[in-house]
Amino acid sequence: MKDALSGLGARSRRPVKLSRTDLVTTRLPEGEDCPLIIEPRVEGLELVQWAGDHRAYLEEELARVGGLMLRGFRMGGVDGFADFVRATSGAPLPYTERSSPREVVKDQIYTSTSHPSDQEIFPHTEQSYNLTFPQKIYFHCVTAPTEAGATPITSTRRILRELPRDVVERFVARGYRYVRNFGDGLGLSWQEAFQTTERAEVEQYCRDSQIDFQWPGQGRLRTSQRRPCVARHPTTGELAWFNHATFFHVSTLPAPLVAHLRSLYAEEEMPNNTFYGDGSPIEPEVLELLRAAYLRARVAVPWQVGDVLLLDNMLMGHGRQPFKGERKVVVAMADPRRWADVVFDGPLPA
Repeated sequence: MKDALSGLGARSRRPVKLSRTDLVTTRLPEGEDCPLIIEPRVEGLELVQWAGDHRAYLEEELARVGGLMLRGFRMGGVDGFADFVRATSGAPLPYTERSSPREVVKDQIYTSTSHPSDQEIFPHTEQSYNLTFPQKIYFHCVTAPTEAGATPITSTRRILRELPRDVVERFVARGYRYVRNFGDGLGLSWQEAFQTTERAEVEQYCRDSQIDFQWPGQGRLRTSQRRPCVARHPTTGELAWFNHATFFHVSTLPAPLVAHLRSLYAEEEMPNNTFYGDGSPIEPEVLELLRAAYLRARVAVPWQVGDVLLLDNMLMGHGRQPFKGERKVVVAMADPRRWADVVFDGPLPA
């Protein structure tokens, strides 16, 4: 009897293997196909440990859906958020070749873009104008606004499917050109954008990054870079509309600001503007098609304190709603990817 009981005790101490979804539930927002909302079944489930144990599952779902909202887990604030990034990607990336003002919170964790609360931020993919960009972007809600203020996401696969074929073929063939002018007091200074006060360092960065540059005088800098518009996802093989041609075109700004800027500058002298890759203007009707495609694909899930939103940056763009009340969302970028490894130069599949 003693031996039998001993054996039973040994068996009872064997670890119980749980499936990857035994501790969580998943759902989609009503009527939408993204993001996948993952919530714990048990109170107090620790996010970093669970995510580290289920990293392959998260990668699989991220590639399938494009965006994951992790809600209701125990994490531990910004420090826990940084640990979550490392557990699911590795070290966060620095914010290079900056295009918007952000403050460092800690160790490559940044505030979301500083922008007036009564204005929206148009959907875009993060740093797709860089030769090396983050494959993943993470958001964490520290303080939720009292009204609106969501971070809407936009499927780049859907945008590509819905654009007219001839428009996509034009951009695949030509690419787009992003032109920036620094030094007139609008937008970032070149010192902030490139994180240096040394012209020689800026020039070397531009050479390394296939960016044309010139110094027109009086402390001003103009840069111009040609970039692709369509990428092939390295995991799924799907094509995605991955560029800043719409976001940085001057006409995407609010109409009163567009009128003001055009009263001051020629098109190639704007703080930010885009063209076809050969330098020719993008037709207004094409830009309207592009903006409409982004907005049709937009999905907004209101923030709750503690939420973490993880996006595949190639598959999902993001923006920001106007908001009321205090709002604090922190951001991290991870998993560097080179354009050279994902560029799609045609022909489009039938």
